[in-house]
Amino acid sequence: MRIAYGVHGYGRGHASRALAVLPELVARHEVLILAGGDAYAALRNDFDPVRIPTLRYSHYPGGRLSKHRTFKRNLPAVLGFALGGPGLEVIAETMEEFAPDIVVSDSEPWTHQAAERLQIPRISFDRYGALAYCRWPMRHRDRPVAAAEALAYQWLMGRPQRVIVASFYDAPPRRPNVRVVGPVLRPAVRARKPSDGDYLLVYFSNGDMHFTPKLAEAMKSLNVPVRAYGVGRTGREGNIEFRPPGNEQFVADLAGCRAVFSTAGNQLISECLYFRKPVLVLPEDSLEQRLNAAAVERMNIGESAVRDKVCPERLEAFWAAGDQYREAMPHRVRDGRAEAVEAIEHFAAELTAGGHGGAD
Repeated sequence: MRIAYGVHGYGRGHASRALAVLPELVARHEVLILAGGDAYAALRNDFDPVRIPTLRYSHYPGGRLSKHRTFKRNLPAVLGFALGGPGLEVIAETMEEFAPDIVVSDSEPWTHQAAERLQIPRISFDRYGALAYCRWPMRHRDRPVAAAEALAYQWLMGRPQRVIVASFYDAPPRRPNVRVVGPVLRPAVRARKPSDGDYLLVYFSNGDMHFTPKLAEAMKSLNVPVRAYGVGRTGREGNIEFRPPGNEQFVADLAGCRAVFSTAGNQLISECLYFRKPVLVLPEDSLEQRLNAAAVERMNIGESAVRDKVCPERLEAFWAAGDQYREAMPHRVRDGRAEAVEAIEHFAAELTAGGHGGAD
């Protein structure tokens, strides 16, 4: 088949899913990859993606989400997207020239919109679709927010004919054309054997905002080495070694650490489960990350923290409880990568055979 594959460019999770499934898809099919932002940077060494726009969040100093700044920053792109501006035209032309049988999109609105315009059947493959198409355990006060975010997500992504949701915990689907798969792990992760090191691994998406002086001081007081990624700097300060971005080095450090302190992204939590690394999550100001953080505590694989309340005592307590959380982790996680590839090919065969009913 000829597959156009769109990847949203905010953070590393979307690119990590793509890196997991693309090698098999590329080996068996003709694939056009379209990606922007962080995803373009992560994929360009292994593939030849077409660069496309990316929607991004904006934050206040300290990491709190700024809805006003996010709206202002993305308004030109969203208007161009909604009104069929030049960016969408170029993507549609690129896709039309490639003439795909199917479009797979990981939270990427431009490829969804272009495929809908060209009447090419679509498969949504991401994490966020769980809000729109699955039953998530959540507090009653989160339900109105979840409903509003699901509507916004569906407005951006439209109604794909099939939906695949990657999740490190169970999220039962609401419709028969929705399939939930386990953790989707890239080859660099699956090829690496874990070891039990003596250091704390730190990763923050938007680390220049999230890595506050207070957090830095709390880590410096911890009597263990710290290796920090995603904070926009390199070098060493006390016991903290700031490392530059790099997939292979990051995976090696993740496999060899004793525990992880990070924002609450589904992909990194999935990789922590695979390597059986306890995780202290600091959820971003988003519902999806709050639900991920709640799942971490519910599964007893780590803890969730509030940024302003992270102190040396909290880090020390988490470090000391690591063995308890490690024991609660499964010794073998589901192979969501194989499940996802099988689902993509199965759904693609269905859709190219003519069954095009859209998701509700």
